[in-house]
Amino acid sequence: MPTVFVPKEIVPDETRVAAVPETIKKLVKEGFEVTVEKGAGAGAFIADSEFESAGAKLGADVAALFGASDVVLKVHPPRQNEALGRHEADMMKEGSLLVSFLFPFNNREAVEKLAARKVTAFAMDQIPRITRAQSMDALTSQANIAGYKAVLMGADALGKILPMMMTAAGTIPPARVVIMGAGVAGLQAIATAKRLGAVVEVSDIRAAVKEQVQSLGGKFIEVEGAEDMETEGGYAKEATPEFLKKQREVVRQHVVAADMVITTALVPGKPAPKLISADMVKEMRTGSVIVDLAADQGGNCELSEPGKVVTKEGVTIVARTNVASLVPVHSSDMYAKNLLVVMKHLTKEGQIHLDFEDEITAGSVVIHQGEIRKEAVAEFLKSGGKS
Repeated sequence: MPTVFVPKEIVPDETRVAAVPETIKKLVKEGFEVTVEKGAGAGAFIADSEFESAGAKLGADVAALFGASDVVLKVHPPRQNEALGRHEADMMKEGSLLVSFLFPFNNREAVEKLAARKVTAFAMDQIPRITRAQSMDALTSQANIAGYKAVLMGADALGKILPMMMTAAGTIPPARVVIMGAGVAGLQAIATAKRLGAVVEVSDIRAAVKEQVQSLGGKFIEVEGAEDMETEGGYAKEATPEFLKKQREVVRQHVVAADMVITTALVPGKPAPKLISADMVKEMRTGSVIVDLAADQGGNCELSEPGKVVTKEGVTIVARTNVASLVPVHSSDMYAKNLLVVMKHLTKEGQIHLDFEDEITAGSVVIHQGEIRKEAVAEFLKSGGKS
């Protein structure tokens, strides 16, 4: 019977957990013996007793549990546990399986340590965006949450209401919201802002998303040359400086007239592109708001301070990081269900079975038995790239 360990996340202010009672029950039914670290679900309002009722055991000796478990389910990549003075990867059982976000180009130390321990790392951020893998796609599930929360954070910081109101005291016009990036987070932000009554305009380097934007009630801001800015997997390509300059010129007039701007533009494995310059912020109206959802990768706004809410040039810039953790109940629930589908995919007759002929497994496993399977990651490590 394979053993599964769900530790408490040690990233500061992280509230999510990699399993919920519903998924624990199903893992146990699949034949796994599951242990959850005491207090692991506290941030998501899940009591230890709920995990026990679902069939999990509770444990407190983290090092021993890492070392004895066949599978570790986590949200974040392994990192140094300051309380124990040891790295989580160093505590893992040799040859075990880790299923978590990994972001290998940003976490070189974790990748190297996992490889040294001959741990197999299934990276939730590397799952191919194909139809068969949709139920495993944790980037999508967490981006949905972040896009929703971004609008609420922006509305809270804005000194105006979003919907039009006709009152005895006069008519209040609707707020104007500009959303930059119409990926999963952007599309959810469009839907949320529209539900709250705002007028929504949307910019994206991929012209192919125009119909999706319009279907949600947003107005698409056209930029010449956007037709070729999408990869086969549906991600945005890294735009050239020339294209970004053209985009900024077109979008600038919409941004400076907006009450709220939400930026969501990310390129996998790269720093977030700078879409809003300091000059653009200076031109915006006093009291307007920017919500920078790309803060985890440096931010789309030149004046963003990742992890902080600041006011510059009279504009409030909300650059909270790890936004999905601000909605821990549903973000944990969705992520745990993504992990459950992955575990079922990797299990055959009650045992972990890795089929590298399968597109999902081959695309998601970054490390196997000490081997870096992703050529780009291997080259990154050889080049001495910094984490």
